[in-house]
Amino acid sequence: MPITPTKKIWMDGTLVDWDKATIHVLTHTLHYGTGAFEGIRAYKTDKGLAVFRLVDHTQRLLNSCKILSIDVAYSLEALVEATKEVVRVNDVPNGCYIRPLVYLGYGEMGVNPQPSPVNVAIAVWPWGAYLGDEGAENGVRMKISSWVRHAPNAMPTASKTVGGYVNSGLAKVEAINAGYDEAIMLGPDGRVSECTGENLFIVRDGLLISPPPSEAGALRGITQSSIVRIANDLGYDVSFEPMRRDDLYLADEAFLTGTAAEVVPIASVDDRVVGEGKPGPITKKIQGIYHQTVRGELPQYESWLDRV
Repeated sequence: MPITPTKKIWMDGTLVDWDKATIHVLTHTLHYGTGAFEGIRAYKTDKGLAVFRLVDHTQRLLNSCKILSIDVAYSLEALVEATKEVVRVNDVPNGCYIRPLVYLGYGEMGVNPQPSPVNVAIAVWPWGAYLGDEGAENGVRMKISSWVRHAPNAMPTASKTVGGYVNSGLAKVEAINAGYDEAIMLGPDGRVSECTGENLFIVRDGLLISPPPSEAGALRGITQSSIVRIANDLGYDVSFEPMRRDDLYLADEAFLTGTAAEVVPIASVDDRVVGEGKPGPITKKIQGIYHQTVRGELPQYESWLDRV
């Protein structure tokens, strides 16, 4: 999806013009992939813009950096305020996607990342439905990827590591080139892990099931945890269980969750129709509540919103 430029990008405490927010070609992260990022959304509400679960996303960014042994000079509170500032100064009245990035900058080269300077940037831009309006409305076609998700001792799967997403990119390209909308990745043990940038759920006999992140090599999703609470509040039980690919084929319903994707129904997996091949009743209900939540329409979830 093309990026629509906005006015300013926050870079190490300074608001820089969009087209001047540049780095040196010998920036360490560009060569070796050691860095961490987040994906966050701000939504239009009746009280102005609100960032969804900003503190949780920012804390996960710092956690990713800790895992990667990257020392960030900014506190959680400072990064939260910087994010609000960059949203405020840019003209995004209908909401935006937010991309904080911690990267290792110019000055050293070689595999050892430790001598490199640590830089932080936060950019925002308007972004529509990640998997398209049609997919969000009617469901997406999924493919089990031939690319396997990282083993936890090969790549730290609890971190949103810059270089780690080469794995996701390979799976995404394979799925798109084969005519599908998105890929589902298996873990090293052959069980279902996650999608290229989303967690997934199936519905079976009224129970919501998602692969356990620590076992499947999947990132522990913030949208995923939001859906667990919403589902519980609606009276549905949620279970984290190891999942085979045939569990996807035989599910009553299935959907994926993520900040960029939000909540998207799954219509088919490997050309096997899931349920009736259209969004099921539980999926539609959860999707509707999530959309109301992020737009500030439900007071019970107000604590998840950081007003800008």
